[in-house]
This record gives sequence, C-alpha cells and structure tokens, in this order.
Amino acid sequence: MAVGKLTKQEKSWIAYDVGNSAFVLLSTALIPVYFSSIATGSVVVAWGYAETVAALVIALTMPVLGSLADLRHMKKKFLVGTVGTGALACCALGLTTDAFPFLVIYVVASIMLNSSMVFYDALLVDATTDERYDEISSQGYAWGYIGSCIPFIACLAVVLGGGAVGIDSATGMKIAFVITALWWAAFTVPVFKNVHQTHFKARSEHVIKDAFKGLLVTLKRIWRTKSLRYFMLAYFFYIDGVHTIIKLSTSYGTDLGLDSTQLVLALLVTQFVAFPSAIAYGRLGARVGTKKMLLVGVFAYMCITLFGAFFLKSEVEFWILAIMVGLFQGGIQALSRSEFGKLVPKEHANEYFGFFDIFGKYAAVMGTLLVSVITQLTGEANLGVFSLVILFIVGFVLLRKVPEHSQRS
Repeated sequence: MAVGKLTKQEKSWIAYDVGNSAFVLLSTALIPVYFSSIATGSVVVAWGYAETVAALVIALTMPVLGSLADLRHMKKKFLVGTVGTGALACCALGLTTDAFPFLVIYVVASIMLNSSMVFYDALLVDATTDERYDEISSQGYAWGYIGSCIPFIACLAVVLGGGAVGIDSATGMKIAFVITALWWAAFTVPVFKNVHQTHFKARSEHVIKDAFKGLLVTLKRIWRTKSLRYFMLAYFFYIDGVHTIIKLSTSYGTDLGLDSTQLVLALLVTQFVAFPSAIAYGRLGARVGTKKMLLVGVFAYMCITLFGAFFLKSEVEFWILAIMVGLFQGGIQALSRSEFGKLVPKEHANEYFGFFDIFGKYAAVMGTLLVSVITQLTGEANLGVFSLVILFIVGFVLLRKVPEHSQRS
C-alpha cells in the first residue's frame, strides 16, 4: 500500500465520512437518550425494533438501486438524493415529541444515511487506486470520527448547557438536529464537485429488467468465487455484532440506569480514540495482512461483548467499554470496506457494494432483533447483549477460510 500525500479527489471522498459521521454520532449518543425521555417501556426494545425496520428496508432495496447507480453519472445523483432526503428528515426529528412519530422519522433518516453510504463506498474505486484502498478507507473512518466531534460538541453545548442562555433541553435538541443536518449536507459538496465516476457499466434498453438480471449474475459470481463467498459470509456475521453494539450501546446503558451525561461523554471519547486507531489499523493491515487484522478485530469484539454483558455495571465500566470499542471499531469497518473493494470488478462496484450493504444491513436486522427479543423475553438486557458473541464466533471461523492472498476475479 502506498502511503503518501492525499490527492484532491481522495480528500474530497474522505470529507463525506466527516459529514455523515455527525449524524451517526448523534444517533448513537444523543438521540437514544432524547428518545428515552419521550418513550415509555424499554428503550432497548423500541430502539432495536426501529433499527431492525430501517435495516430491512435498506437490505431489500439497495442491491437494485446499487445496480442502477453503476450507470454513467448515476452514483453522485443517488448520493445527493439520499443525503438531501436524510438531512431534511434529520431536521424533522425536532417537529414531534411523541415517541411513535419520532421513531418513524428516525427510520426514514436512518434509511437515507445508510443508503448514501452504499453509493459513497462504491465511489472509493473512482477516487483512488487499488494499492491505496486500505489507506484511504482508513483515513475516511479516522477523519469521520474526529470531524464529527465538532458538530457533536456544538450539539452538546446547546442541549446540556443551553439553560445558561435560556434554551431548554427540548429546544436544544431541535437545534442539534439542524446543526447535524447542515454539517452532513455541507460535507457532501466536495465529493459531489471533485470525485468523478470513472468506472461504470453501459446503459441498456431495458434498464430495470437488466438491473435485476445483473443482480442474479452478481450473486452467482459472489458464490462461485471462494474469496468473495467466505468473506461475505464472515462479514454478514461479524459486522452484525459491530453494528448492533454501535446502535444499542447508549440505550443499553440507559436501561442499566447509568447517567445519560456520562454515557454521551464516554462515546465522545470513543471518537478521539478511534481517530489514530483507524489510521494505525489501516497501516498495520498493509504490513501484516488485511485478513489478520480483521481476525484481531473480530476477536477483540468477542471480548468487548463479554465485558459489556457481564461486567458493565457503572459509568466507569462504560468508559472502559467506550475506549475498547474506539480501538477497533473504525479499523474493522475500514478494512472490511477496502478488502471488498479489492475483490470486486470496478465497473460494477455499486452493484457489488449493494450486496456488501445488504449483507451488513440484513445482518443488522438479525442482531438488533436478537437483542430486542431476548431482552423482552427474559427481562435481562445483558443476556440480549451476550447473544452477540455467537455472531462473532461464526464470523471468526468463516473469515479464517478466506484465502490469504485474494485476487479479484
């Protein structure tokens, strides 16, 4: 992997990670806490079901939309459309204080956010070269973590400190939604202006019909190619656990009765820890191998899950958990994205990344649903969290079967 000065296209591509991460952080830290103040019953259960619905919609629609986005000039159009809709939905979160309408709007915003990530991820093959995938993907996650702290700190200021200037917490949250939406939209501009779709497939006479045919061909190619088959199956399981921990960490802490301010501040520390960790992870992947570093990350998440299920009792343990997650979260996501980018044909990148997303998001349906159902049945949130260990074990075993030196077919 070449490590050197970033090009204008690479910087612009990385900028979108800075933009979308603002909403990711807000939805991980502040939004569940706010939702707990307007909801009744278990926050983990309600939030888990909401995330499940959003993930299911994305999983069912993105392969087809991804295939259409592979046409010339379409990636950025889909990116702008999803960001625009998502930013508006983010602002609209402040329009209601009723739990159900709030969840519906949040689901829309979440669908748009995660859909935009498919088109963004696929632009990696247009923004840089093969040998720089690990570096640029890791830089994206790293700068996303640190960059998202700027709007998030502004949001914390108006939500937690707004009382000093006469702004109550509810009004502060409305302002926070607007700040986040504007940040998200603003950092979409560089990628729209400076990253050009250089890899695309030819437009056919029957676009929709051929898109579905193309999906079947892609599925067959994925299954016939050993490296892709085992990688996708492994990814399906381990990324499920990663996403579920990200999405439910704050609501889990809330259910345990931990102080909401401490939870939010701990997750902010996660961002600062994740910045150097993601960059280091990418460079270690180049030196010792992407697969080896992914295996290290999956094993670490097994340990994190066990710690969260059985040792998380106070704010101190939550801080420890947040730091542990920060060490591995960005690295495992970045190297998964870059490794997949190396394996797929560039002219069909969006189509393949659509399946990459469906494996990730449909897995997230399983993870959040698993935690919610077990928590609801047993009344013990820690047992729901413990169930995620199974996903990491299966992912670890399958990842070991991926050939060491995978080549794109």
